[in-house]
Amino acid sequence: MSAIDSMAKPAIVTPSDEKSYLALGDSYTIGESVKQVESFPYQLQNLLKTERINVTTPKVIATTGWTTDELQKAILQAKLTQKFDFVTLLIGVNNQYRGNSIITYKKEFSELLQTAISFANGDKTKVFVISIPDWGVTPFAKSAGKSQQSISTEIDNFNAANQEITVAAGVSYTNITPGSRKALSDLSLIANDGLHPSSKMYSEWANALFPKVLAVLK
Repeated sequence: MSAIDSMAKPAIVTPSDEKSYLALGDSYTIGESVKQVESFPYQLQNLLKTERINVTTPKVIATTGWTTDELQKAILQAKLTQKFDFVTLLIGVNNQYRGNSIITYKKEFSELLQTAISFANGDKTKVFVISIPDWGVTPFAKSAGKSQQSISTEIDNFNAANQEITVAAGVSYTNITPGSRKALSDLSLIANDGLHPSSKMYSEWANALFPKVLAVLK
């Protein structure tokens, strides 16, 4: 055998090795105002590839402006029968923005979390909830005459609700809200629309999720 023949050959990824990913949410999941590849699901996909975890193109059910009930309706309309290797869920900012009831949010978020678990084939370790970022620190909020403190307080209340439900269900919770507040003094974390996260902030979210997802998929 030649030296060349004896060299280790790179692993060949077959379709059976590919991992599937479902991302549920709103504008923060589709990456409003940034390129698709800069959204956190796609950045997470690329991070996993660096560890030879081949993730197929993320299946995204998310639209700017969606509340929990609108996400529920969209999931039903999608009629998905596929099960996924992992699922992320980030929803609630529009419930807060519209002044919707937090009691209703708790009910609908809990239902969405169970839906996410069912998409993960009942394996709660493969579901990852992300907290709602604080848009109160953005230039948009300031220009609209919104009170930063009142928005931050309401966001904290919604996050307290979704975190309690997530932890009680035994599901992973990633708190990106404190990091989102750095945008108050670092505008590089905000997209050109003055409201949504930039690629840089999404990178922080993807990096926060990365070790948790990797540990489950390896």
